[in-house]
Amino acid sequence: MSTFKIWLKAARLRTLPLAFASIILGSMLAAFYGKYNSIVVVMSLLTTLFLQVLSNFANDYGDSVHGADHKDREGPSRSVQSGLITLGQMKTAMILFSFLSFISGMVLIHLSFPLLGFYYILFTFLLIICIYASITYTSGNTPYGYKALGDISVFIFFGIFGVALNAFVHLGYWNWSILLPASAVGLLSTGVLNLNNMRDVISDKQAGKNTIAIILGFENSKRYQYFLVITPYILVSIFIVLEVQTLSVLNFLYLISLPIIIKHVNQVKAIKYVQHYDPMLKVIAITTLLFCITLGLSVLL
Repeated sequence: MSTFKIWLKAARLRTLPLAFASIILGSMLAAFYGKYNSIVVVMSLLTTLFLQVLSNFANDYGDSVHGADHKDREGPSRSVQSGLITLGQMKTAMILFSFLSFISGMVLIHLSFPLLGFYYILFTFLLIICIYASITYTSGNTPYGYKALGDISVFIFFGIFGVALNAFVHLGYWNWSILLPASAVGLLSTGVLNLNNMRDVISDKQAGKNTIAIILGFENSKRYQYFLVITPYILVSIFIVLEVQTLSVLNFLYLISLPIIIKHVNQVKAIKYVQHYDPMLKVIAITTLLFCITLGLSVLL
């Protein structure tokens, strides 16, 4: 495998659709409320790209150091654990993408808010938090992903930050109603993480990595998954009814993805072995992207 392909694999670009989904929806919601900036979209997507790759590199690095990645782990092999990339090389890549994330994020902030104004400073602080959170999820002496805090982190960063704060950057003001679709995306994104954690319960236990899936156990983790993937449709339906003035069939396009979710719930119910969760991860990630795009169209059409 060439060096380029090794790093491309380590970057796990397949996770980008899920990361981009919240930015796409936040931008479409801003357009629904009458204010949309294409430069904000481009810079938000670029910053998200750098942050997601940083998070993937840090996850590869941290899980290898802490022992969560080993030869018996379910799912795709990781680059550091398999010896394709050294710890030193991965650490250098993490520093590089931290820098790229900060520069890209600061360009976005500089183009969106008055220099050194309240929101300029606030979003700079939030950007630093995003970079720090991307690194410390599984890296460092006390990774919060090992303390069952991954779910709330994904909910906040993929939902509230990705959708609501992105819409705020477009609009220039806070809209409480956007918390409904933002929470919906946060829950679906957490559903992807929960699937991943349900698959990895054996290796995570061996490494001392505590997750919600381990705390809840096999059957309760399934029930938690049902909540994570069904509740978003309730929240979004409330949002549509409250915010769209004249309703039509087109305002419910987001329901196109509901049959996939129902099939997913039935599949999860039938699972007997954790190894069988792996094929579902890609389906739920793509379904989340479909949900975001069709929801955006639901409010714009």
